[in-house]
Amino acid sequence: MQRVIRYKTLPAAADENEQLIRRVFAELLMKNPPQLRYAALKLMDGTFTHLVAADEAANNPLRQLHAFREFTRDIASRCEEQPHSAEVTVIGNYRMLQT
Repeated sequence: MQRVIRYKTLPAAADENEQLIRRVFAELLMKNPPQLRYAALKLMDGTFTHLVAADEAANNPLRQLHAFREFTRDIASRCEEQPHSAEVTVIGNYRMLQT
């Protein structure tokens, strides 16, 4: 399963959203789930893009993280454009993503 999630935060919520994402990465570093690849990007206009690759959607280790549950709990209230998720296929990758 590989997904891209994109959304835009309200200007006043971008910093909070970024901090919540940083907590997810801190917990990932502690727990180190081997079946997960994850990246989060922030554009200057408050748009966030997350790249997620896991062995199976039903067993996505992100959903088991306390920090991820905190991040997703009130995400709708932080967004100007709500999250949109799409399954993707990597067609090219040069030193950016592991495949």
